[in-house]
Amino acid sequence: MGYNVVVVGATGNVGREMLNILAERAFPVDKIAVLASRKSMGTEVSFGDKTLKTQDLEQFDFTGWDIALFAVGSDATKIYAPRAAGAGCVVIDNSSLYRYDPQVPLIVPEVNPEAIMGYSKKNIIANPNCSTAQMVVALKPLHDRAKIKRVVVSTYQSVSGAGKEAIDELWDQTKGMYVPGQEKAPNKFTKQIAFNVIPHIDVFLEDGTTKEEWKMVAETKKIIDPSIKVTATCVRVPVFVGHAESINIEFEEHLDEEEARDILREAPGIMVIDKREDGGYITPVECVGDYATFISRIRQDSTIDNGINLWCVSDNLRKGAALNAVQIAETLGNRVLKKG
Repeated sequence: MGYNVVVVGATGNVGREMLNILAERAFPVDKIAVLASRKSMGTEVSFGDKTLKTQDLEQFDFTGWDIALFAVGSDATKIYAPRAAGAGCVVIDNSSLYRYDPQVPLIVPEVNPEAIMGYSKKNIIANPNCSTAQMVVALKPLHDRAKIKRVVVSTYQSVSGAGKEAIDELWDQTKGMYVPGQEKAPNKFTKQIAFNVIPHIDVFLEDGTTKEEWKMVAETKKIIDPSIKVTATCVRVPVFVGHAESINIEFEEHLDEEEARDILREAPGIMVIDKREDGGYITPVECVGDYATFISRIRQDSTIDNGINLWCVSDNLRKGAALNAVQIAETLGNRVLKKG
């Protein structure tokens, strides 16, 4: 016996990826519904070898459905997630709306699966920000061994994290560099993204950080340990898919780089590719379509006591969004619903 599953926002990048991953991982589905806004109603999407037509989110009745994977913005989620939750359908939300709500668990299954039991307070589970998700997968096994004091992270985030319009803008601007008359001015981004990097993701806050940077701080504390100090610089780069992060970690006690490498090799969800030679590391283009969070460039930081540097790469549409949501659904099924 399987689950009745709803995918909300099924025509977007993340919604389509959710459908792909549900099929790839053979998630036990008895019945599935794909929802979108009224303007996209009737659009066809793929689910394994099936083709499904989207239904109107506004008119949908969530009664009798077990799990709803939400891949829409916070505005729509604010309206429809409580409606689904109130009908007895557990919501797994990919927006930022509920991440900082103390009554809603923020889950990365490799890191804090036990926290999922808190879902019952609102019948909602939050999926973290894409840049946070891959980082905490790397941090948690190291934190368990030698408690982390401080993290300094710089991100190199692909344009797909900003949606289809961002992907189109990078493509159009790149073509425009070579084809006279096809130049494309910035629209989705504040500056040209093609052949450029932009140290600005989301809005600026009063202290000079951006909201994306604030998210990484707040979410890491909620998921792993509120005592960890985190400082982040988040940068958009001209890559279509795949986020990369340079992470500097300061521990309370010494952790040798060889032991750190061994710990990460054994940790769930991680693939260590770390050879000190040309090409002995993973880049974003190589991680696309993969489930793993890849770790490379593990090395001691001699400038601080108890420091380690590492390079972390993951497919942001998968681990950063759709895969993590499906893994939450799997964890929910195994620990709570137990129908599959």
